[in-house]
Amino acid sequence: MLSLLKWLLGVSASLGLLIVSARLLLPLPDLQARTPSTAIPLSKETAWGRGLAASVRDHPEKSGVLPLATGHEALASRLLLTAQAERSLDVQYYIWHDDVSGRLLLRALADAARRGVRVRLLLDDNGVSGMDATLAALNAQDDFEVRLFNPSRVRRLKLAGFVFDFFRMNRRMHNKAFIVDGAAAIIGGRNVGDEYFSIGEQNYFLDLDVLAAGTVVPETAANFDRYWNSQSAYPIDAVAPNADRRLPDWLTEGGTSPEAEWLKRMPELEESVAGRLNSGDITLEWTDVRLFSDPPSKGLGRAKPGELMISQLGSALGPVRKRLDVISAYFVPGKGGMDYFKSIRNSGTAVTILTNALKSTDVAMVHAGYSKYRRRLLKAGIALYELKPRPGLPDGASELSATGSSGSSLHAKTLSVDGQRVFVGSFNFDPRSVHLNCEMGFLIESASMARRIHEAFTRDLAHSAYRVELQNGELRWIETGPDGTTTALDTEPGASLTDRIMVTVFGWLPIEWLL
Repeated sequence: MLSLLKWLLGVSASLGLLIVSARLLLPLPDLQARTPSTAIPLSKETAWGRGLAASVRDHPEKSGVLPLATGHEALASRLLLTAQAERSLDVQYYIWHDDVSGRLLLRALADAARRGVRVRLLLDDNGVSGMDATLAALNAQDDFEVRLFNPSRVRRLKLAGFVFDFFRMNRRMHNKAFIVDGAAAIIGGRNVGDEYFSIGEQNYFLDLDVLAAGTVVPETAANFDRYWNSQSAYPIDAVAPNADRRLPDWLTEGGTSPEAEWLKRMPELEESVAGRLNSGDITLEWTDVRLFSDPPSKGLGRAKPGELMISQLGSALGPVRKRLDVISAYFVPGKGGMDYFKSIRNSGTAVTILTNALKSTDVAMVHAGYSKYRRRLLKAGIALYELKPRPGLPDGASELSATGSSGSSLHAKTLSVDGQRVFVGSFNFDPRSVHLNCEMGFLIESASMARRIHEAFTRDLAHSAYRVELQNGELRWIETGPDGTTTALDTEPGASLTDRIMVTVFGWLPIEWLL
């Protein structure tokens, strides 16, 4: 026993020495040379400033909102806003893929910078694998600046950075914001990648964004500034000083790429929400909108509990009296969440939750964390639905609640309260969003948006999701066929024995705090 203890102490000391040595040999860049900057205020001299001036004047202290429900519409609105930007683009994302949509948006941002638009691109380093050279090349262009949040000390094998610096690297910037000329902003659940915008043949993520104008936009821009100038945001040229800074052909002025062909197949560009808003075919819904965001200090583990978004949002939501509809791609309520849901159910509030089924989730480990709470949720009287991998919907089914697409995996993070208020953002109902990742979102006072989400729940879920029930103490997944007949399944639908064993094993691990 004594020899084993000595061996363990020796291993621990060796690992500690290795970690300290790695940090000394691979220090993070010095931020002293970094130049701070702030958002360029809204101006009536820009096209969007002029176009929104009358509405902003007619709705003082209010914000205008419109949902972006489909993937093509969400991408088209971003591309159109970028093409029409005249002064500034402040862009913040957790994931940015080097694929069709990622390249289309990077090319659009590069073209904007060539027009003299100031572009600030803030990306979480965990979500831009293999893109150092491209980002460094963009950063070298006039009016284009790129920063990485909580970057890895190791560039070629980023996972090694978790070994040397786990407690910092485990905290990520999950925020998503796209701000144009200080006049309009898009926030929500979508990252940048083909699976978020329904491009290609792979499985799609079902998600929801919101296009906003009015008072919430400068608040969103100020929040971007907090992150941009934070102690976790490092200039790309300091993080990857040896990266090739030559622009790839598809990013050069006049350069062409196969990705550009997608623009010809996107009639949504002019018919998108942004396009129809610009032409006057549709109008914003003007109402009270509040931005909620974690402080960037959460990315270093330095945020106080009262500063966290979950604390602020919980207070703002107030008592839930009639119903609560929750859409969360990753749902691990934990003890605190269970206590909350049970308390509002005990007060007579109807609670409905939609999350991914095992076969539709992209993170089986999170599903393992969720599955441990299923019985307790059902015993508390909560209506529980799990999205089918490829939902088939009846004619006229809604697209707003992320149940009206042919995609296969839920990614939205939305809740509707009492048919009056809607939260849309990056926040998942899991311990990672609560305690580790930086999150943001809008709380919108909108009966119409809340009603559409609730209608999608009540009308579409029977066809697009399995209803989970307890029958004689056993879990059953109720599937409704096209003709309305129902079938009760006694195992995770579509999941193999290997899938189920893997989830069971994951469930034994003491890792809920990481999920």
